[in-house]
Amino acid sequence: MFSSLTFLFPNIVLVLVYILITFEKLPRVVVALLGASILIAGKSLTQEEAFRYIDFNVIFLLVGMMILVNILKGTGGIRWLALYTAKKVGGSGVLLMIYFAVLTAFISAFLDNVTTVLLLGAVTIAIAQDLKINPVPYLITQAIASNIGGTATLIGDPPNIMIGSAAKLDFNQFIFHLTPVILMILPVVILTLYLIYRKQLDIPNTAKKELELMSLKGIITDKNLLIKSLVIISLVIVAFFFHSKLGLEAGTIALSGASVLLIFENRRHIWDDVEWTTIFFFIGLFIIVGAVEKVGTIHYLSELVFKLSKGSYEATTLAILWMSGFLSAIIDNIPYTATMIPLIKNLGSHYHDLKPLWWALSLGACLGGNGTLIGASANIVVADMANKSKHPITFLEFLKVGLIIMIESMIICSVYLWVRYL
Repeated sequence: MFSSLTFLFPNIVLVLVYILITFEKLPRVVVALLGASILIAGKSLTQEEAFRYIDFNVIFLLVGMMILVNILKGTGGIRWLALYTAKKVGGSGVLLMIYFAVLTAFISAFLDNVTTVLLLGAVTIAIAQDLKINPVPYLITQAIASNIGGTATLIGDPPNIMIGSAAKLDFNQFIFHLTPVILMILPVVILTLYLIYRKQLDIPNTAKKELELMSLKGIITDKNLLIKSLVIISLVIVAFFFHSKLGLEAGTIALSGASVLLIFENRRHIWDDVEWTTIFFFIGLFIIVGAVEKVGTIHYLSELVFKLSKGSYEATTLAILWMSGFLSAIIDNIPYTATMIPLIKNLGSHYHDLKPLWWALSLGACLGGNGTLIGASANIVVADMANKSKHPITFLEFLKVGLIIMIESMIICSVYLWVRYL
């Protein structure tokens, strides 16, 4: 199989795409769409298969939430919250980073990560503009915190939803088994981020004095639209909690909320503010990963790890954790999780208790997204927001921080799984 061009071609394209993204000689969206086009033209997958691999739930969620946040931003509400927050922390860059890291992690446990970073990222950029500081350390911190917080609950990250459904694990079980290790990881990660960015968190005294003189009055420009925006966004968030009972995906809910709010705010520039480069980057990436999944690369790597563990329950559990972490840093964790679920189910004939294996898969797949800029949806969205604010986040810049955080998290998870279950 491995000498076959059919198998090698998608994997070669995937590697070349990641190399080009790393060195940033071309825009990410161009590289992703070019790679997807080559795979379709090269018959690695048909056009129909390519469309099936695109996760339109993610696409609709992104578009819907971008519209909602941009309308809210236009009312002055986000800038008001930004200035209020900056005043509350007394212009301290360190406190600002810690505040947003904890807030992002908490919200991400109950909302999807993309929605969280869209809302808080817009606030962060507004604060940075007011204080004339670089928003990149704060934005990277938020992206990482959103991936950590989302791991804590059943509804926090798509892999957890998939695992919970397949393994018949409920909301309370995720809280009981995963939230404790997340509470251990978060303070360690915040300390690490502080040590990395401490020299970039100083806010000039002139900016602090300007902050003291800034007034909150007059910042909100459209109070009626602000109220309507907050009501509709609140309803969308509530609907997220009950999406399974409603029989609706998160993307449908977000797009529906955006459609309703556009009745009250239909200025043409709203569509210009949607991060279309992010949308099409995801589309290209979904197709490329779909082609790699189709030829069986992920399945082969998973089987290889199980063989190398030689049937050891402890080795298999830790292998799933670390393999999931590293693969999820470079491959979308949704198709990866979908591939791993039946393989773990098959281990039921060898192992009496599969729960530690499910927790290992969840921790690896969710936390592995911190490893690279393209490892998680939240990372990509934050990078495009930063680029639009004229403070681009490069692939290598994120890698230098994210890889440390990912390995640090995997070590803590390994100790946790070993002590509690093995």
